[in-house]
Amino acid sequence: MKIYAHRGASIDFPEMTMDAYKAAVDQGADGMECDVRLTKDNQMLLWHDADMKRTAGYAGRIAEMTYLEIKEHYPQAILLEDLLTLAKENKKELAIETKHPVPQGSAVEKKVLELLDQDEPNADVVLMSFSWLAIENIRKINPEQRTVALLEDKFNYMMRRFTSAPILGPSVEYLRSNPEMTHQSKPLYVWTVDDGDDMRFCLENGVEVLITNNPSYARKVLGYH
Repeated sequence: MKIYAHRGASIDFPEMTMDAYKAAVDQGADGMECDVRLTKDNQMLLWHDADMKRTAGYAGRIAEMTYLEIKEHYPQAILLEDLLTLAKENKKELAIETKHPVPQGSAVEKKVLELLDQDEPNADVVLMSFSWLAIENIRKINPEQRTVALLEDKFNYMMRRFTSAPILGPSVEYLRSNPEMTHQSKPLYVWTVDDGDDMRFCLENGVEVLITNNPSYARKVLGYH
């Protein structure tokens, strides 16, 4: 089972900053997870929320601000290009989640795929989304791109039934309450696993990728050296 750092080693450093991702590399994560939103000037920003309030204490919305404006309020903000370079240099895998709904619609998937197509990255990259439409748009643009259908409780059945994604991404809580998922044929990328018992549960049930805020702890619990 592989260990991916959720937004970097975000238990130790601010999420989706270069410090968090460098720490994930140092802590031996196999891969790194991130969220991508487009800024007003079409930059692929690593950011989870639609606005800056939780992370930077500022009410501005990402889609309505340029990258430089965002950096003024949160200097640690980085772009997908920065993380891709770090991943390639350290031969780390990447799981990139495109956020929806957004005013730019499917432009975020197009931009991410354009970046990935510019060269042959060393990193093994999957694209993830809770949006069924986003997954299908990725398939249309590049049928070879591996995708992960992230599962929300309300739309779980529909996503599982109709997605073209070869990988499913349930929460660890959902997987524990629906253990039969571990017997289906699609690999599982499970989030966000920070509890030791949950980590062992994932290992014992054949989970392919465990996504955690604390990769060093996961390696210790699982006995990885």
